[in-house]
Amino acid sequence: MKKHSARVAPLSACNSPVLTLTKVEGEERPRDSPGPAEAQAPAGVEAGGRASRRCWTCSPAQLKKIFWGVAVVLSVCSSWAGSTQLAKLTFRKFDAPFTLTWFATNWNFLFFPLYYVGHVCKSTEKQSVKQRFRECCRFFGDNGLTLKVFFTKAAPFGVLWTLTNYLYLHAIKKINTTDVSVLFCCNKAFVFLLSWIVLRDRFMGVRIVAAILAIAGIVMMTYADGFHSHSVIGIALVVASASMSALYKVLFKLLLGSAKFGEAALFLSILGVFNILFITCIPIILYFTKVEYWSSFDDIPWGNLCGFSVLLLTFNIVLNFGIAVTYPTLMSLGIVLSVPVNAVVDHYTSQIVFNGVRVIAIIIIGLGFLLLLLPEEWDVWLIKLLTRLKVRKKEEPAEGGADLSSGPQSKNRRARPSFAR
Repeated sequence: MKKHSARVAPLSACNSPVLTLTKVEGEERPRDSPGPAEAQAPAGVEAGGRASRRCWTCSPAQLKKIFWGVAVVLSVCSSWAGSTQLAKLTFRKFDAPFTLTWFATNWNFLFFPLYYVGHVCKSTEKQSVKQRFRECCRFFGDNGLTLKVFFTKAAPFGVLWTLTNYLYLHAIKKINTTDVSVLFCCNKAFVFLLSWIVLRDRFMGVRIVAAILAIAGIVMMTYADGFHSHSVIGIALVVASASMSALYKVLFKLLLGSAKFGEAALFLSILGVFNILFITCIPIILYFTKVEYWSSFDDIPWGNLCGFSVLLLTFNIVLNFGIAVTYPTLMSLGIVLSVPVNAVVDHYTSQIVFNGVRVIAIIIIGLGFLLLLLPEEWDVWLIKLLTRLKVRKKEEPAEGGADLSSGPQSKNRRARPSFAR
């Protein structure tokens, strides 16, 4: 029995703008093979004397995971792209990115209550809220959630979460959503570099290539608009947001390790509590200093704010807990697929120009993102696949020759009785 872990939310998911950055690990359960299972045909010899051939099939469990994977990819893509576009629309009426960040982060408080509802509905051994809370608090140590633990292991992540989301939303004000969403995908490359340096993770040449592609894509994206100050500031903001996101993920793995579903839900709810208690003063200060000011509360587009928060909450829930029903790689694909969705929306709603440099930059960053999704044993799997293909090619000519050689002999056998007459 092995444990499933996610890469995005934690290290696998990039990953999100306002993205879930927690390492999530599921309860122990049987682990399926990440690829199609190879089924051996029944042993035995066919009439022609040829050995049975192998064929590639998918078990029902794997087909179910793939089906759920498609559903999760669509959910991640739509909620991610929808929240980004809705944030852009909100800023036309409500120019307050930090207040929007604060408002949306407050909804994190719902993570643990929603998890507990799922626990009551699905678990055979139901626990009270207090019992479940205490069990999940063991994630922070033997003493549970103390005041010291709150300020040393939760508060720093609350600050990083707020910075990640604020910088991302502020970048949306400066540049189009296509550039913002594709540049944030560099987050995965930053995670690899920090993990390699800080956590001493395994060195992989293909991931170094992916990191180089990400950096090259950032430079080309800056060049696409001619190094204008407005676009340079926007690109710097989203790169800073991706860096904060990567720092969040690496520090989480360094200080806290991995978390089960309940522990991750509790941790995200604690971030919401921290936001309410200690970050609330900042939007108030920004309001009275007129940095983020609105004339009356009736002018606030509450529908847009609530819609953005719901989409962001949905995105984080799917990205953190989708690992229970599908493969982490499929969830990560939803993030990169949101880039073309944003590009299509920008094409019809803004004055974005998809020149050659911008298109190449998007392709390069997307390619780097996909390279980072390769598992550590990808080279071993590739060698096995090539070896099997070579064996099949050798077997086919041999079987064809056997058929040709046996054909005339069998024909002569059938012809002899007629000659005897």
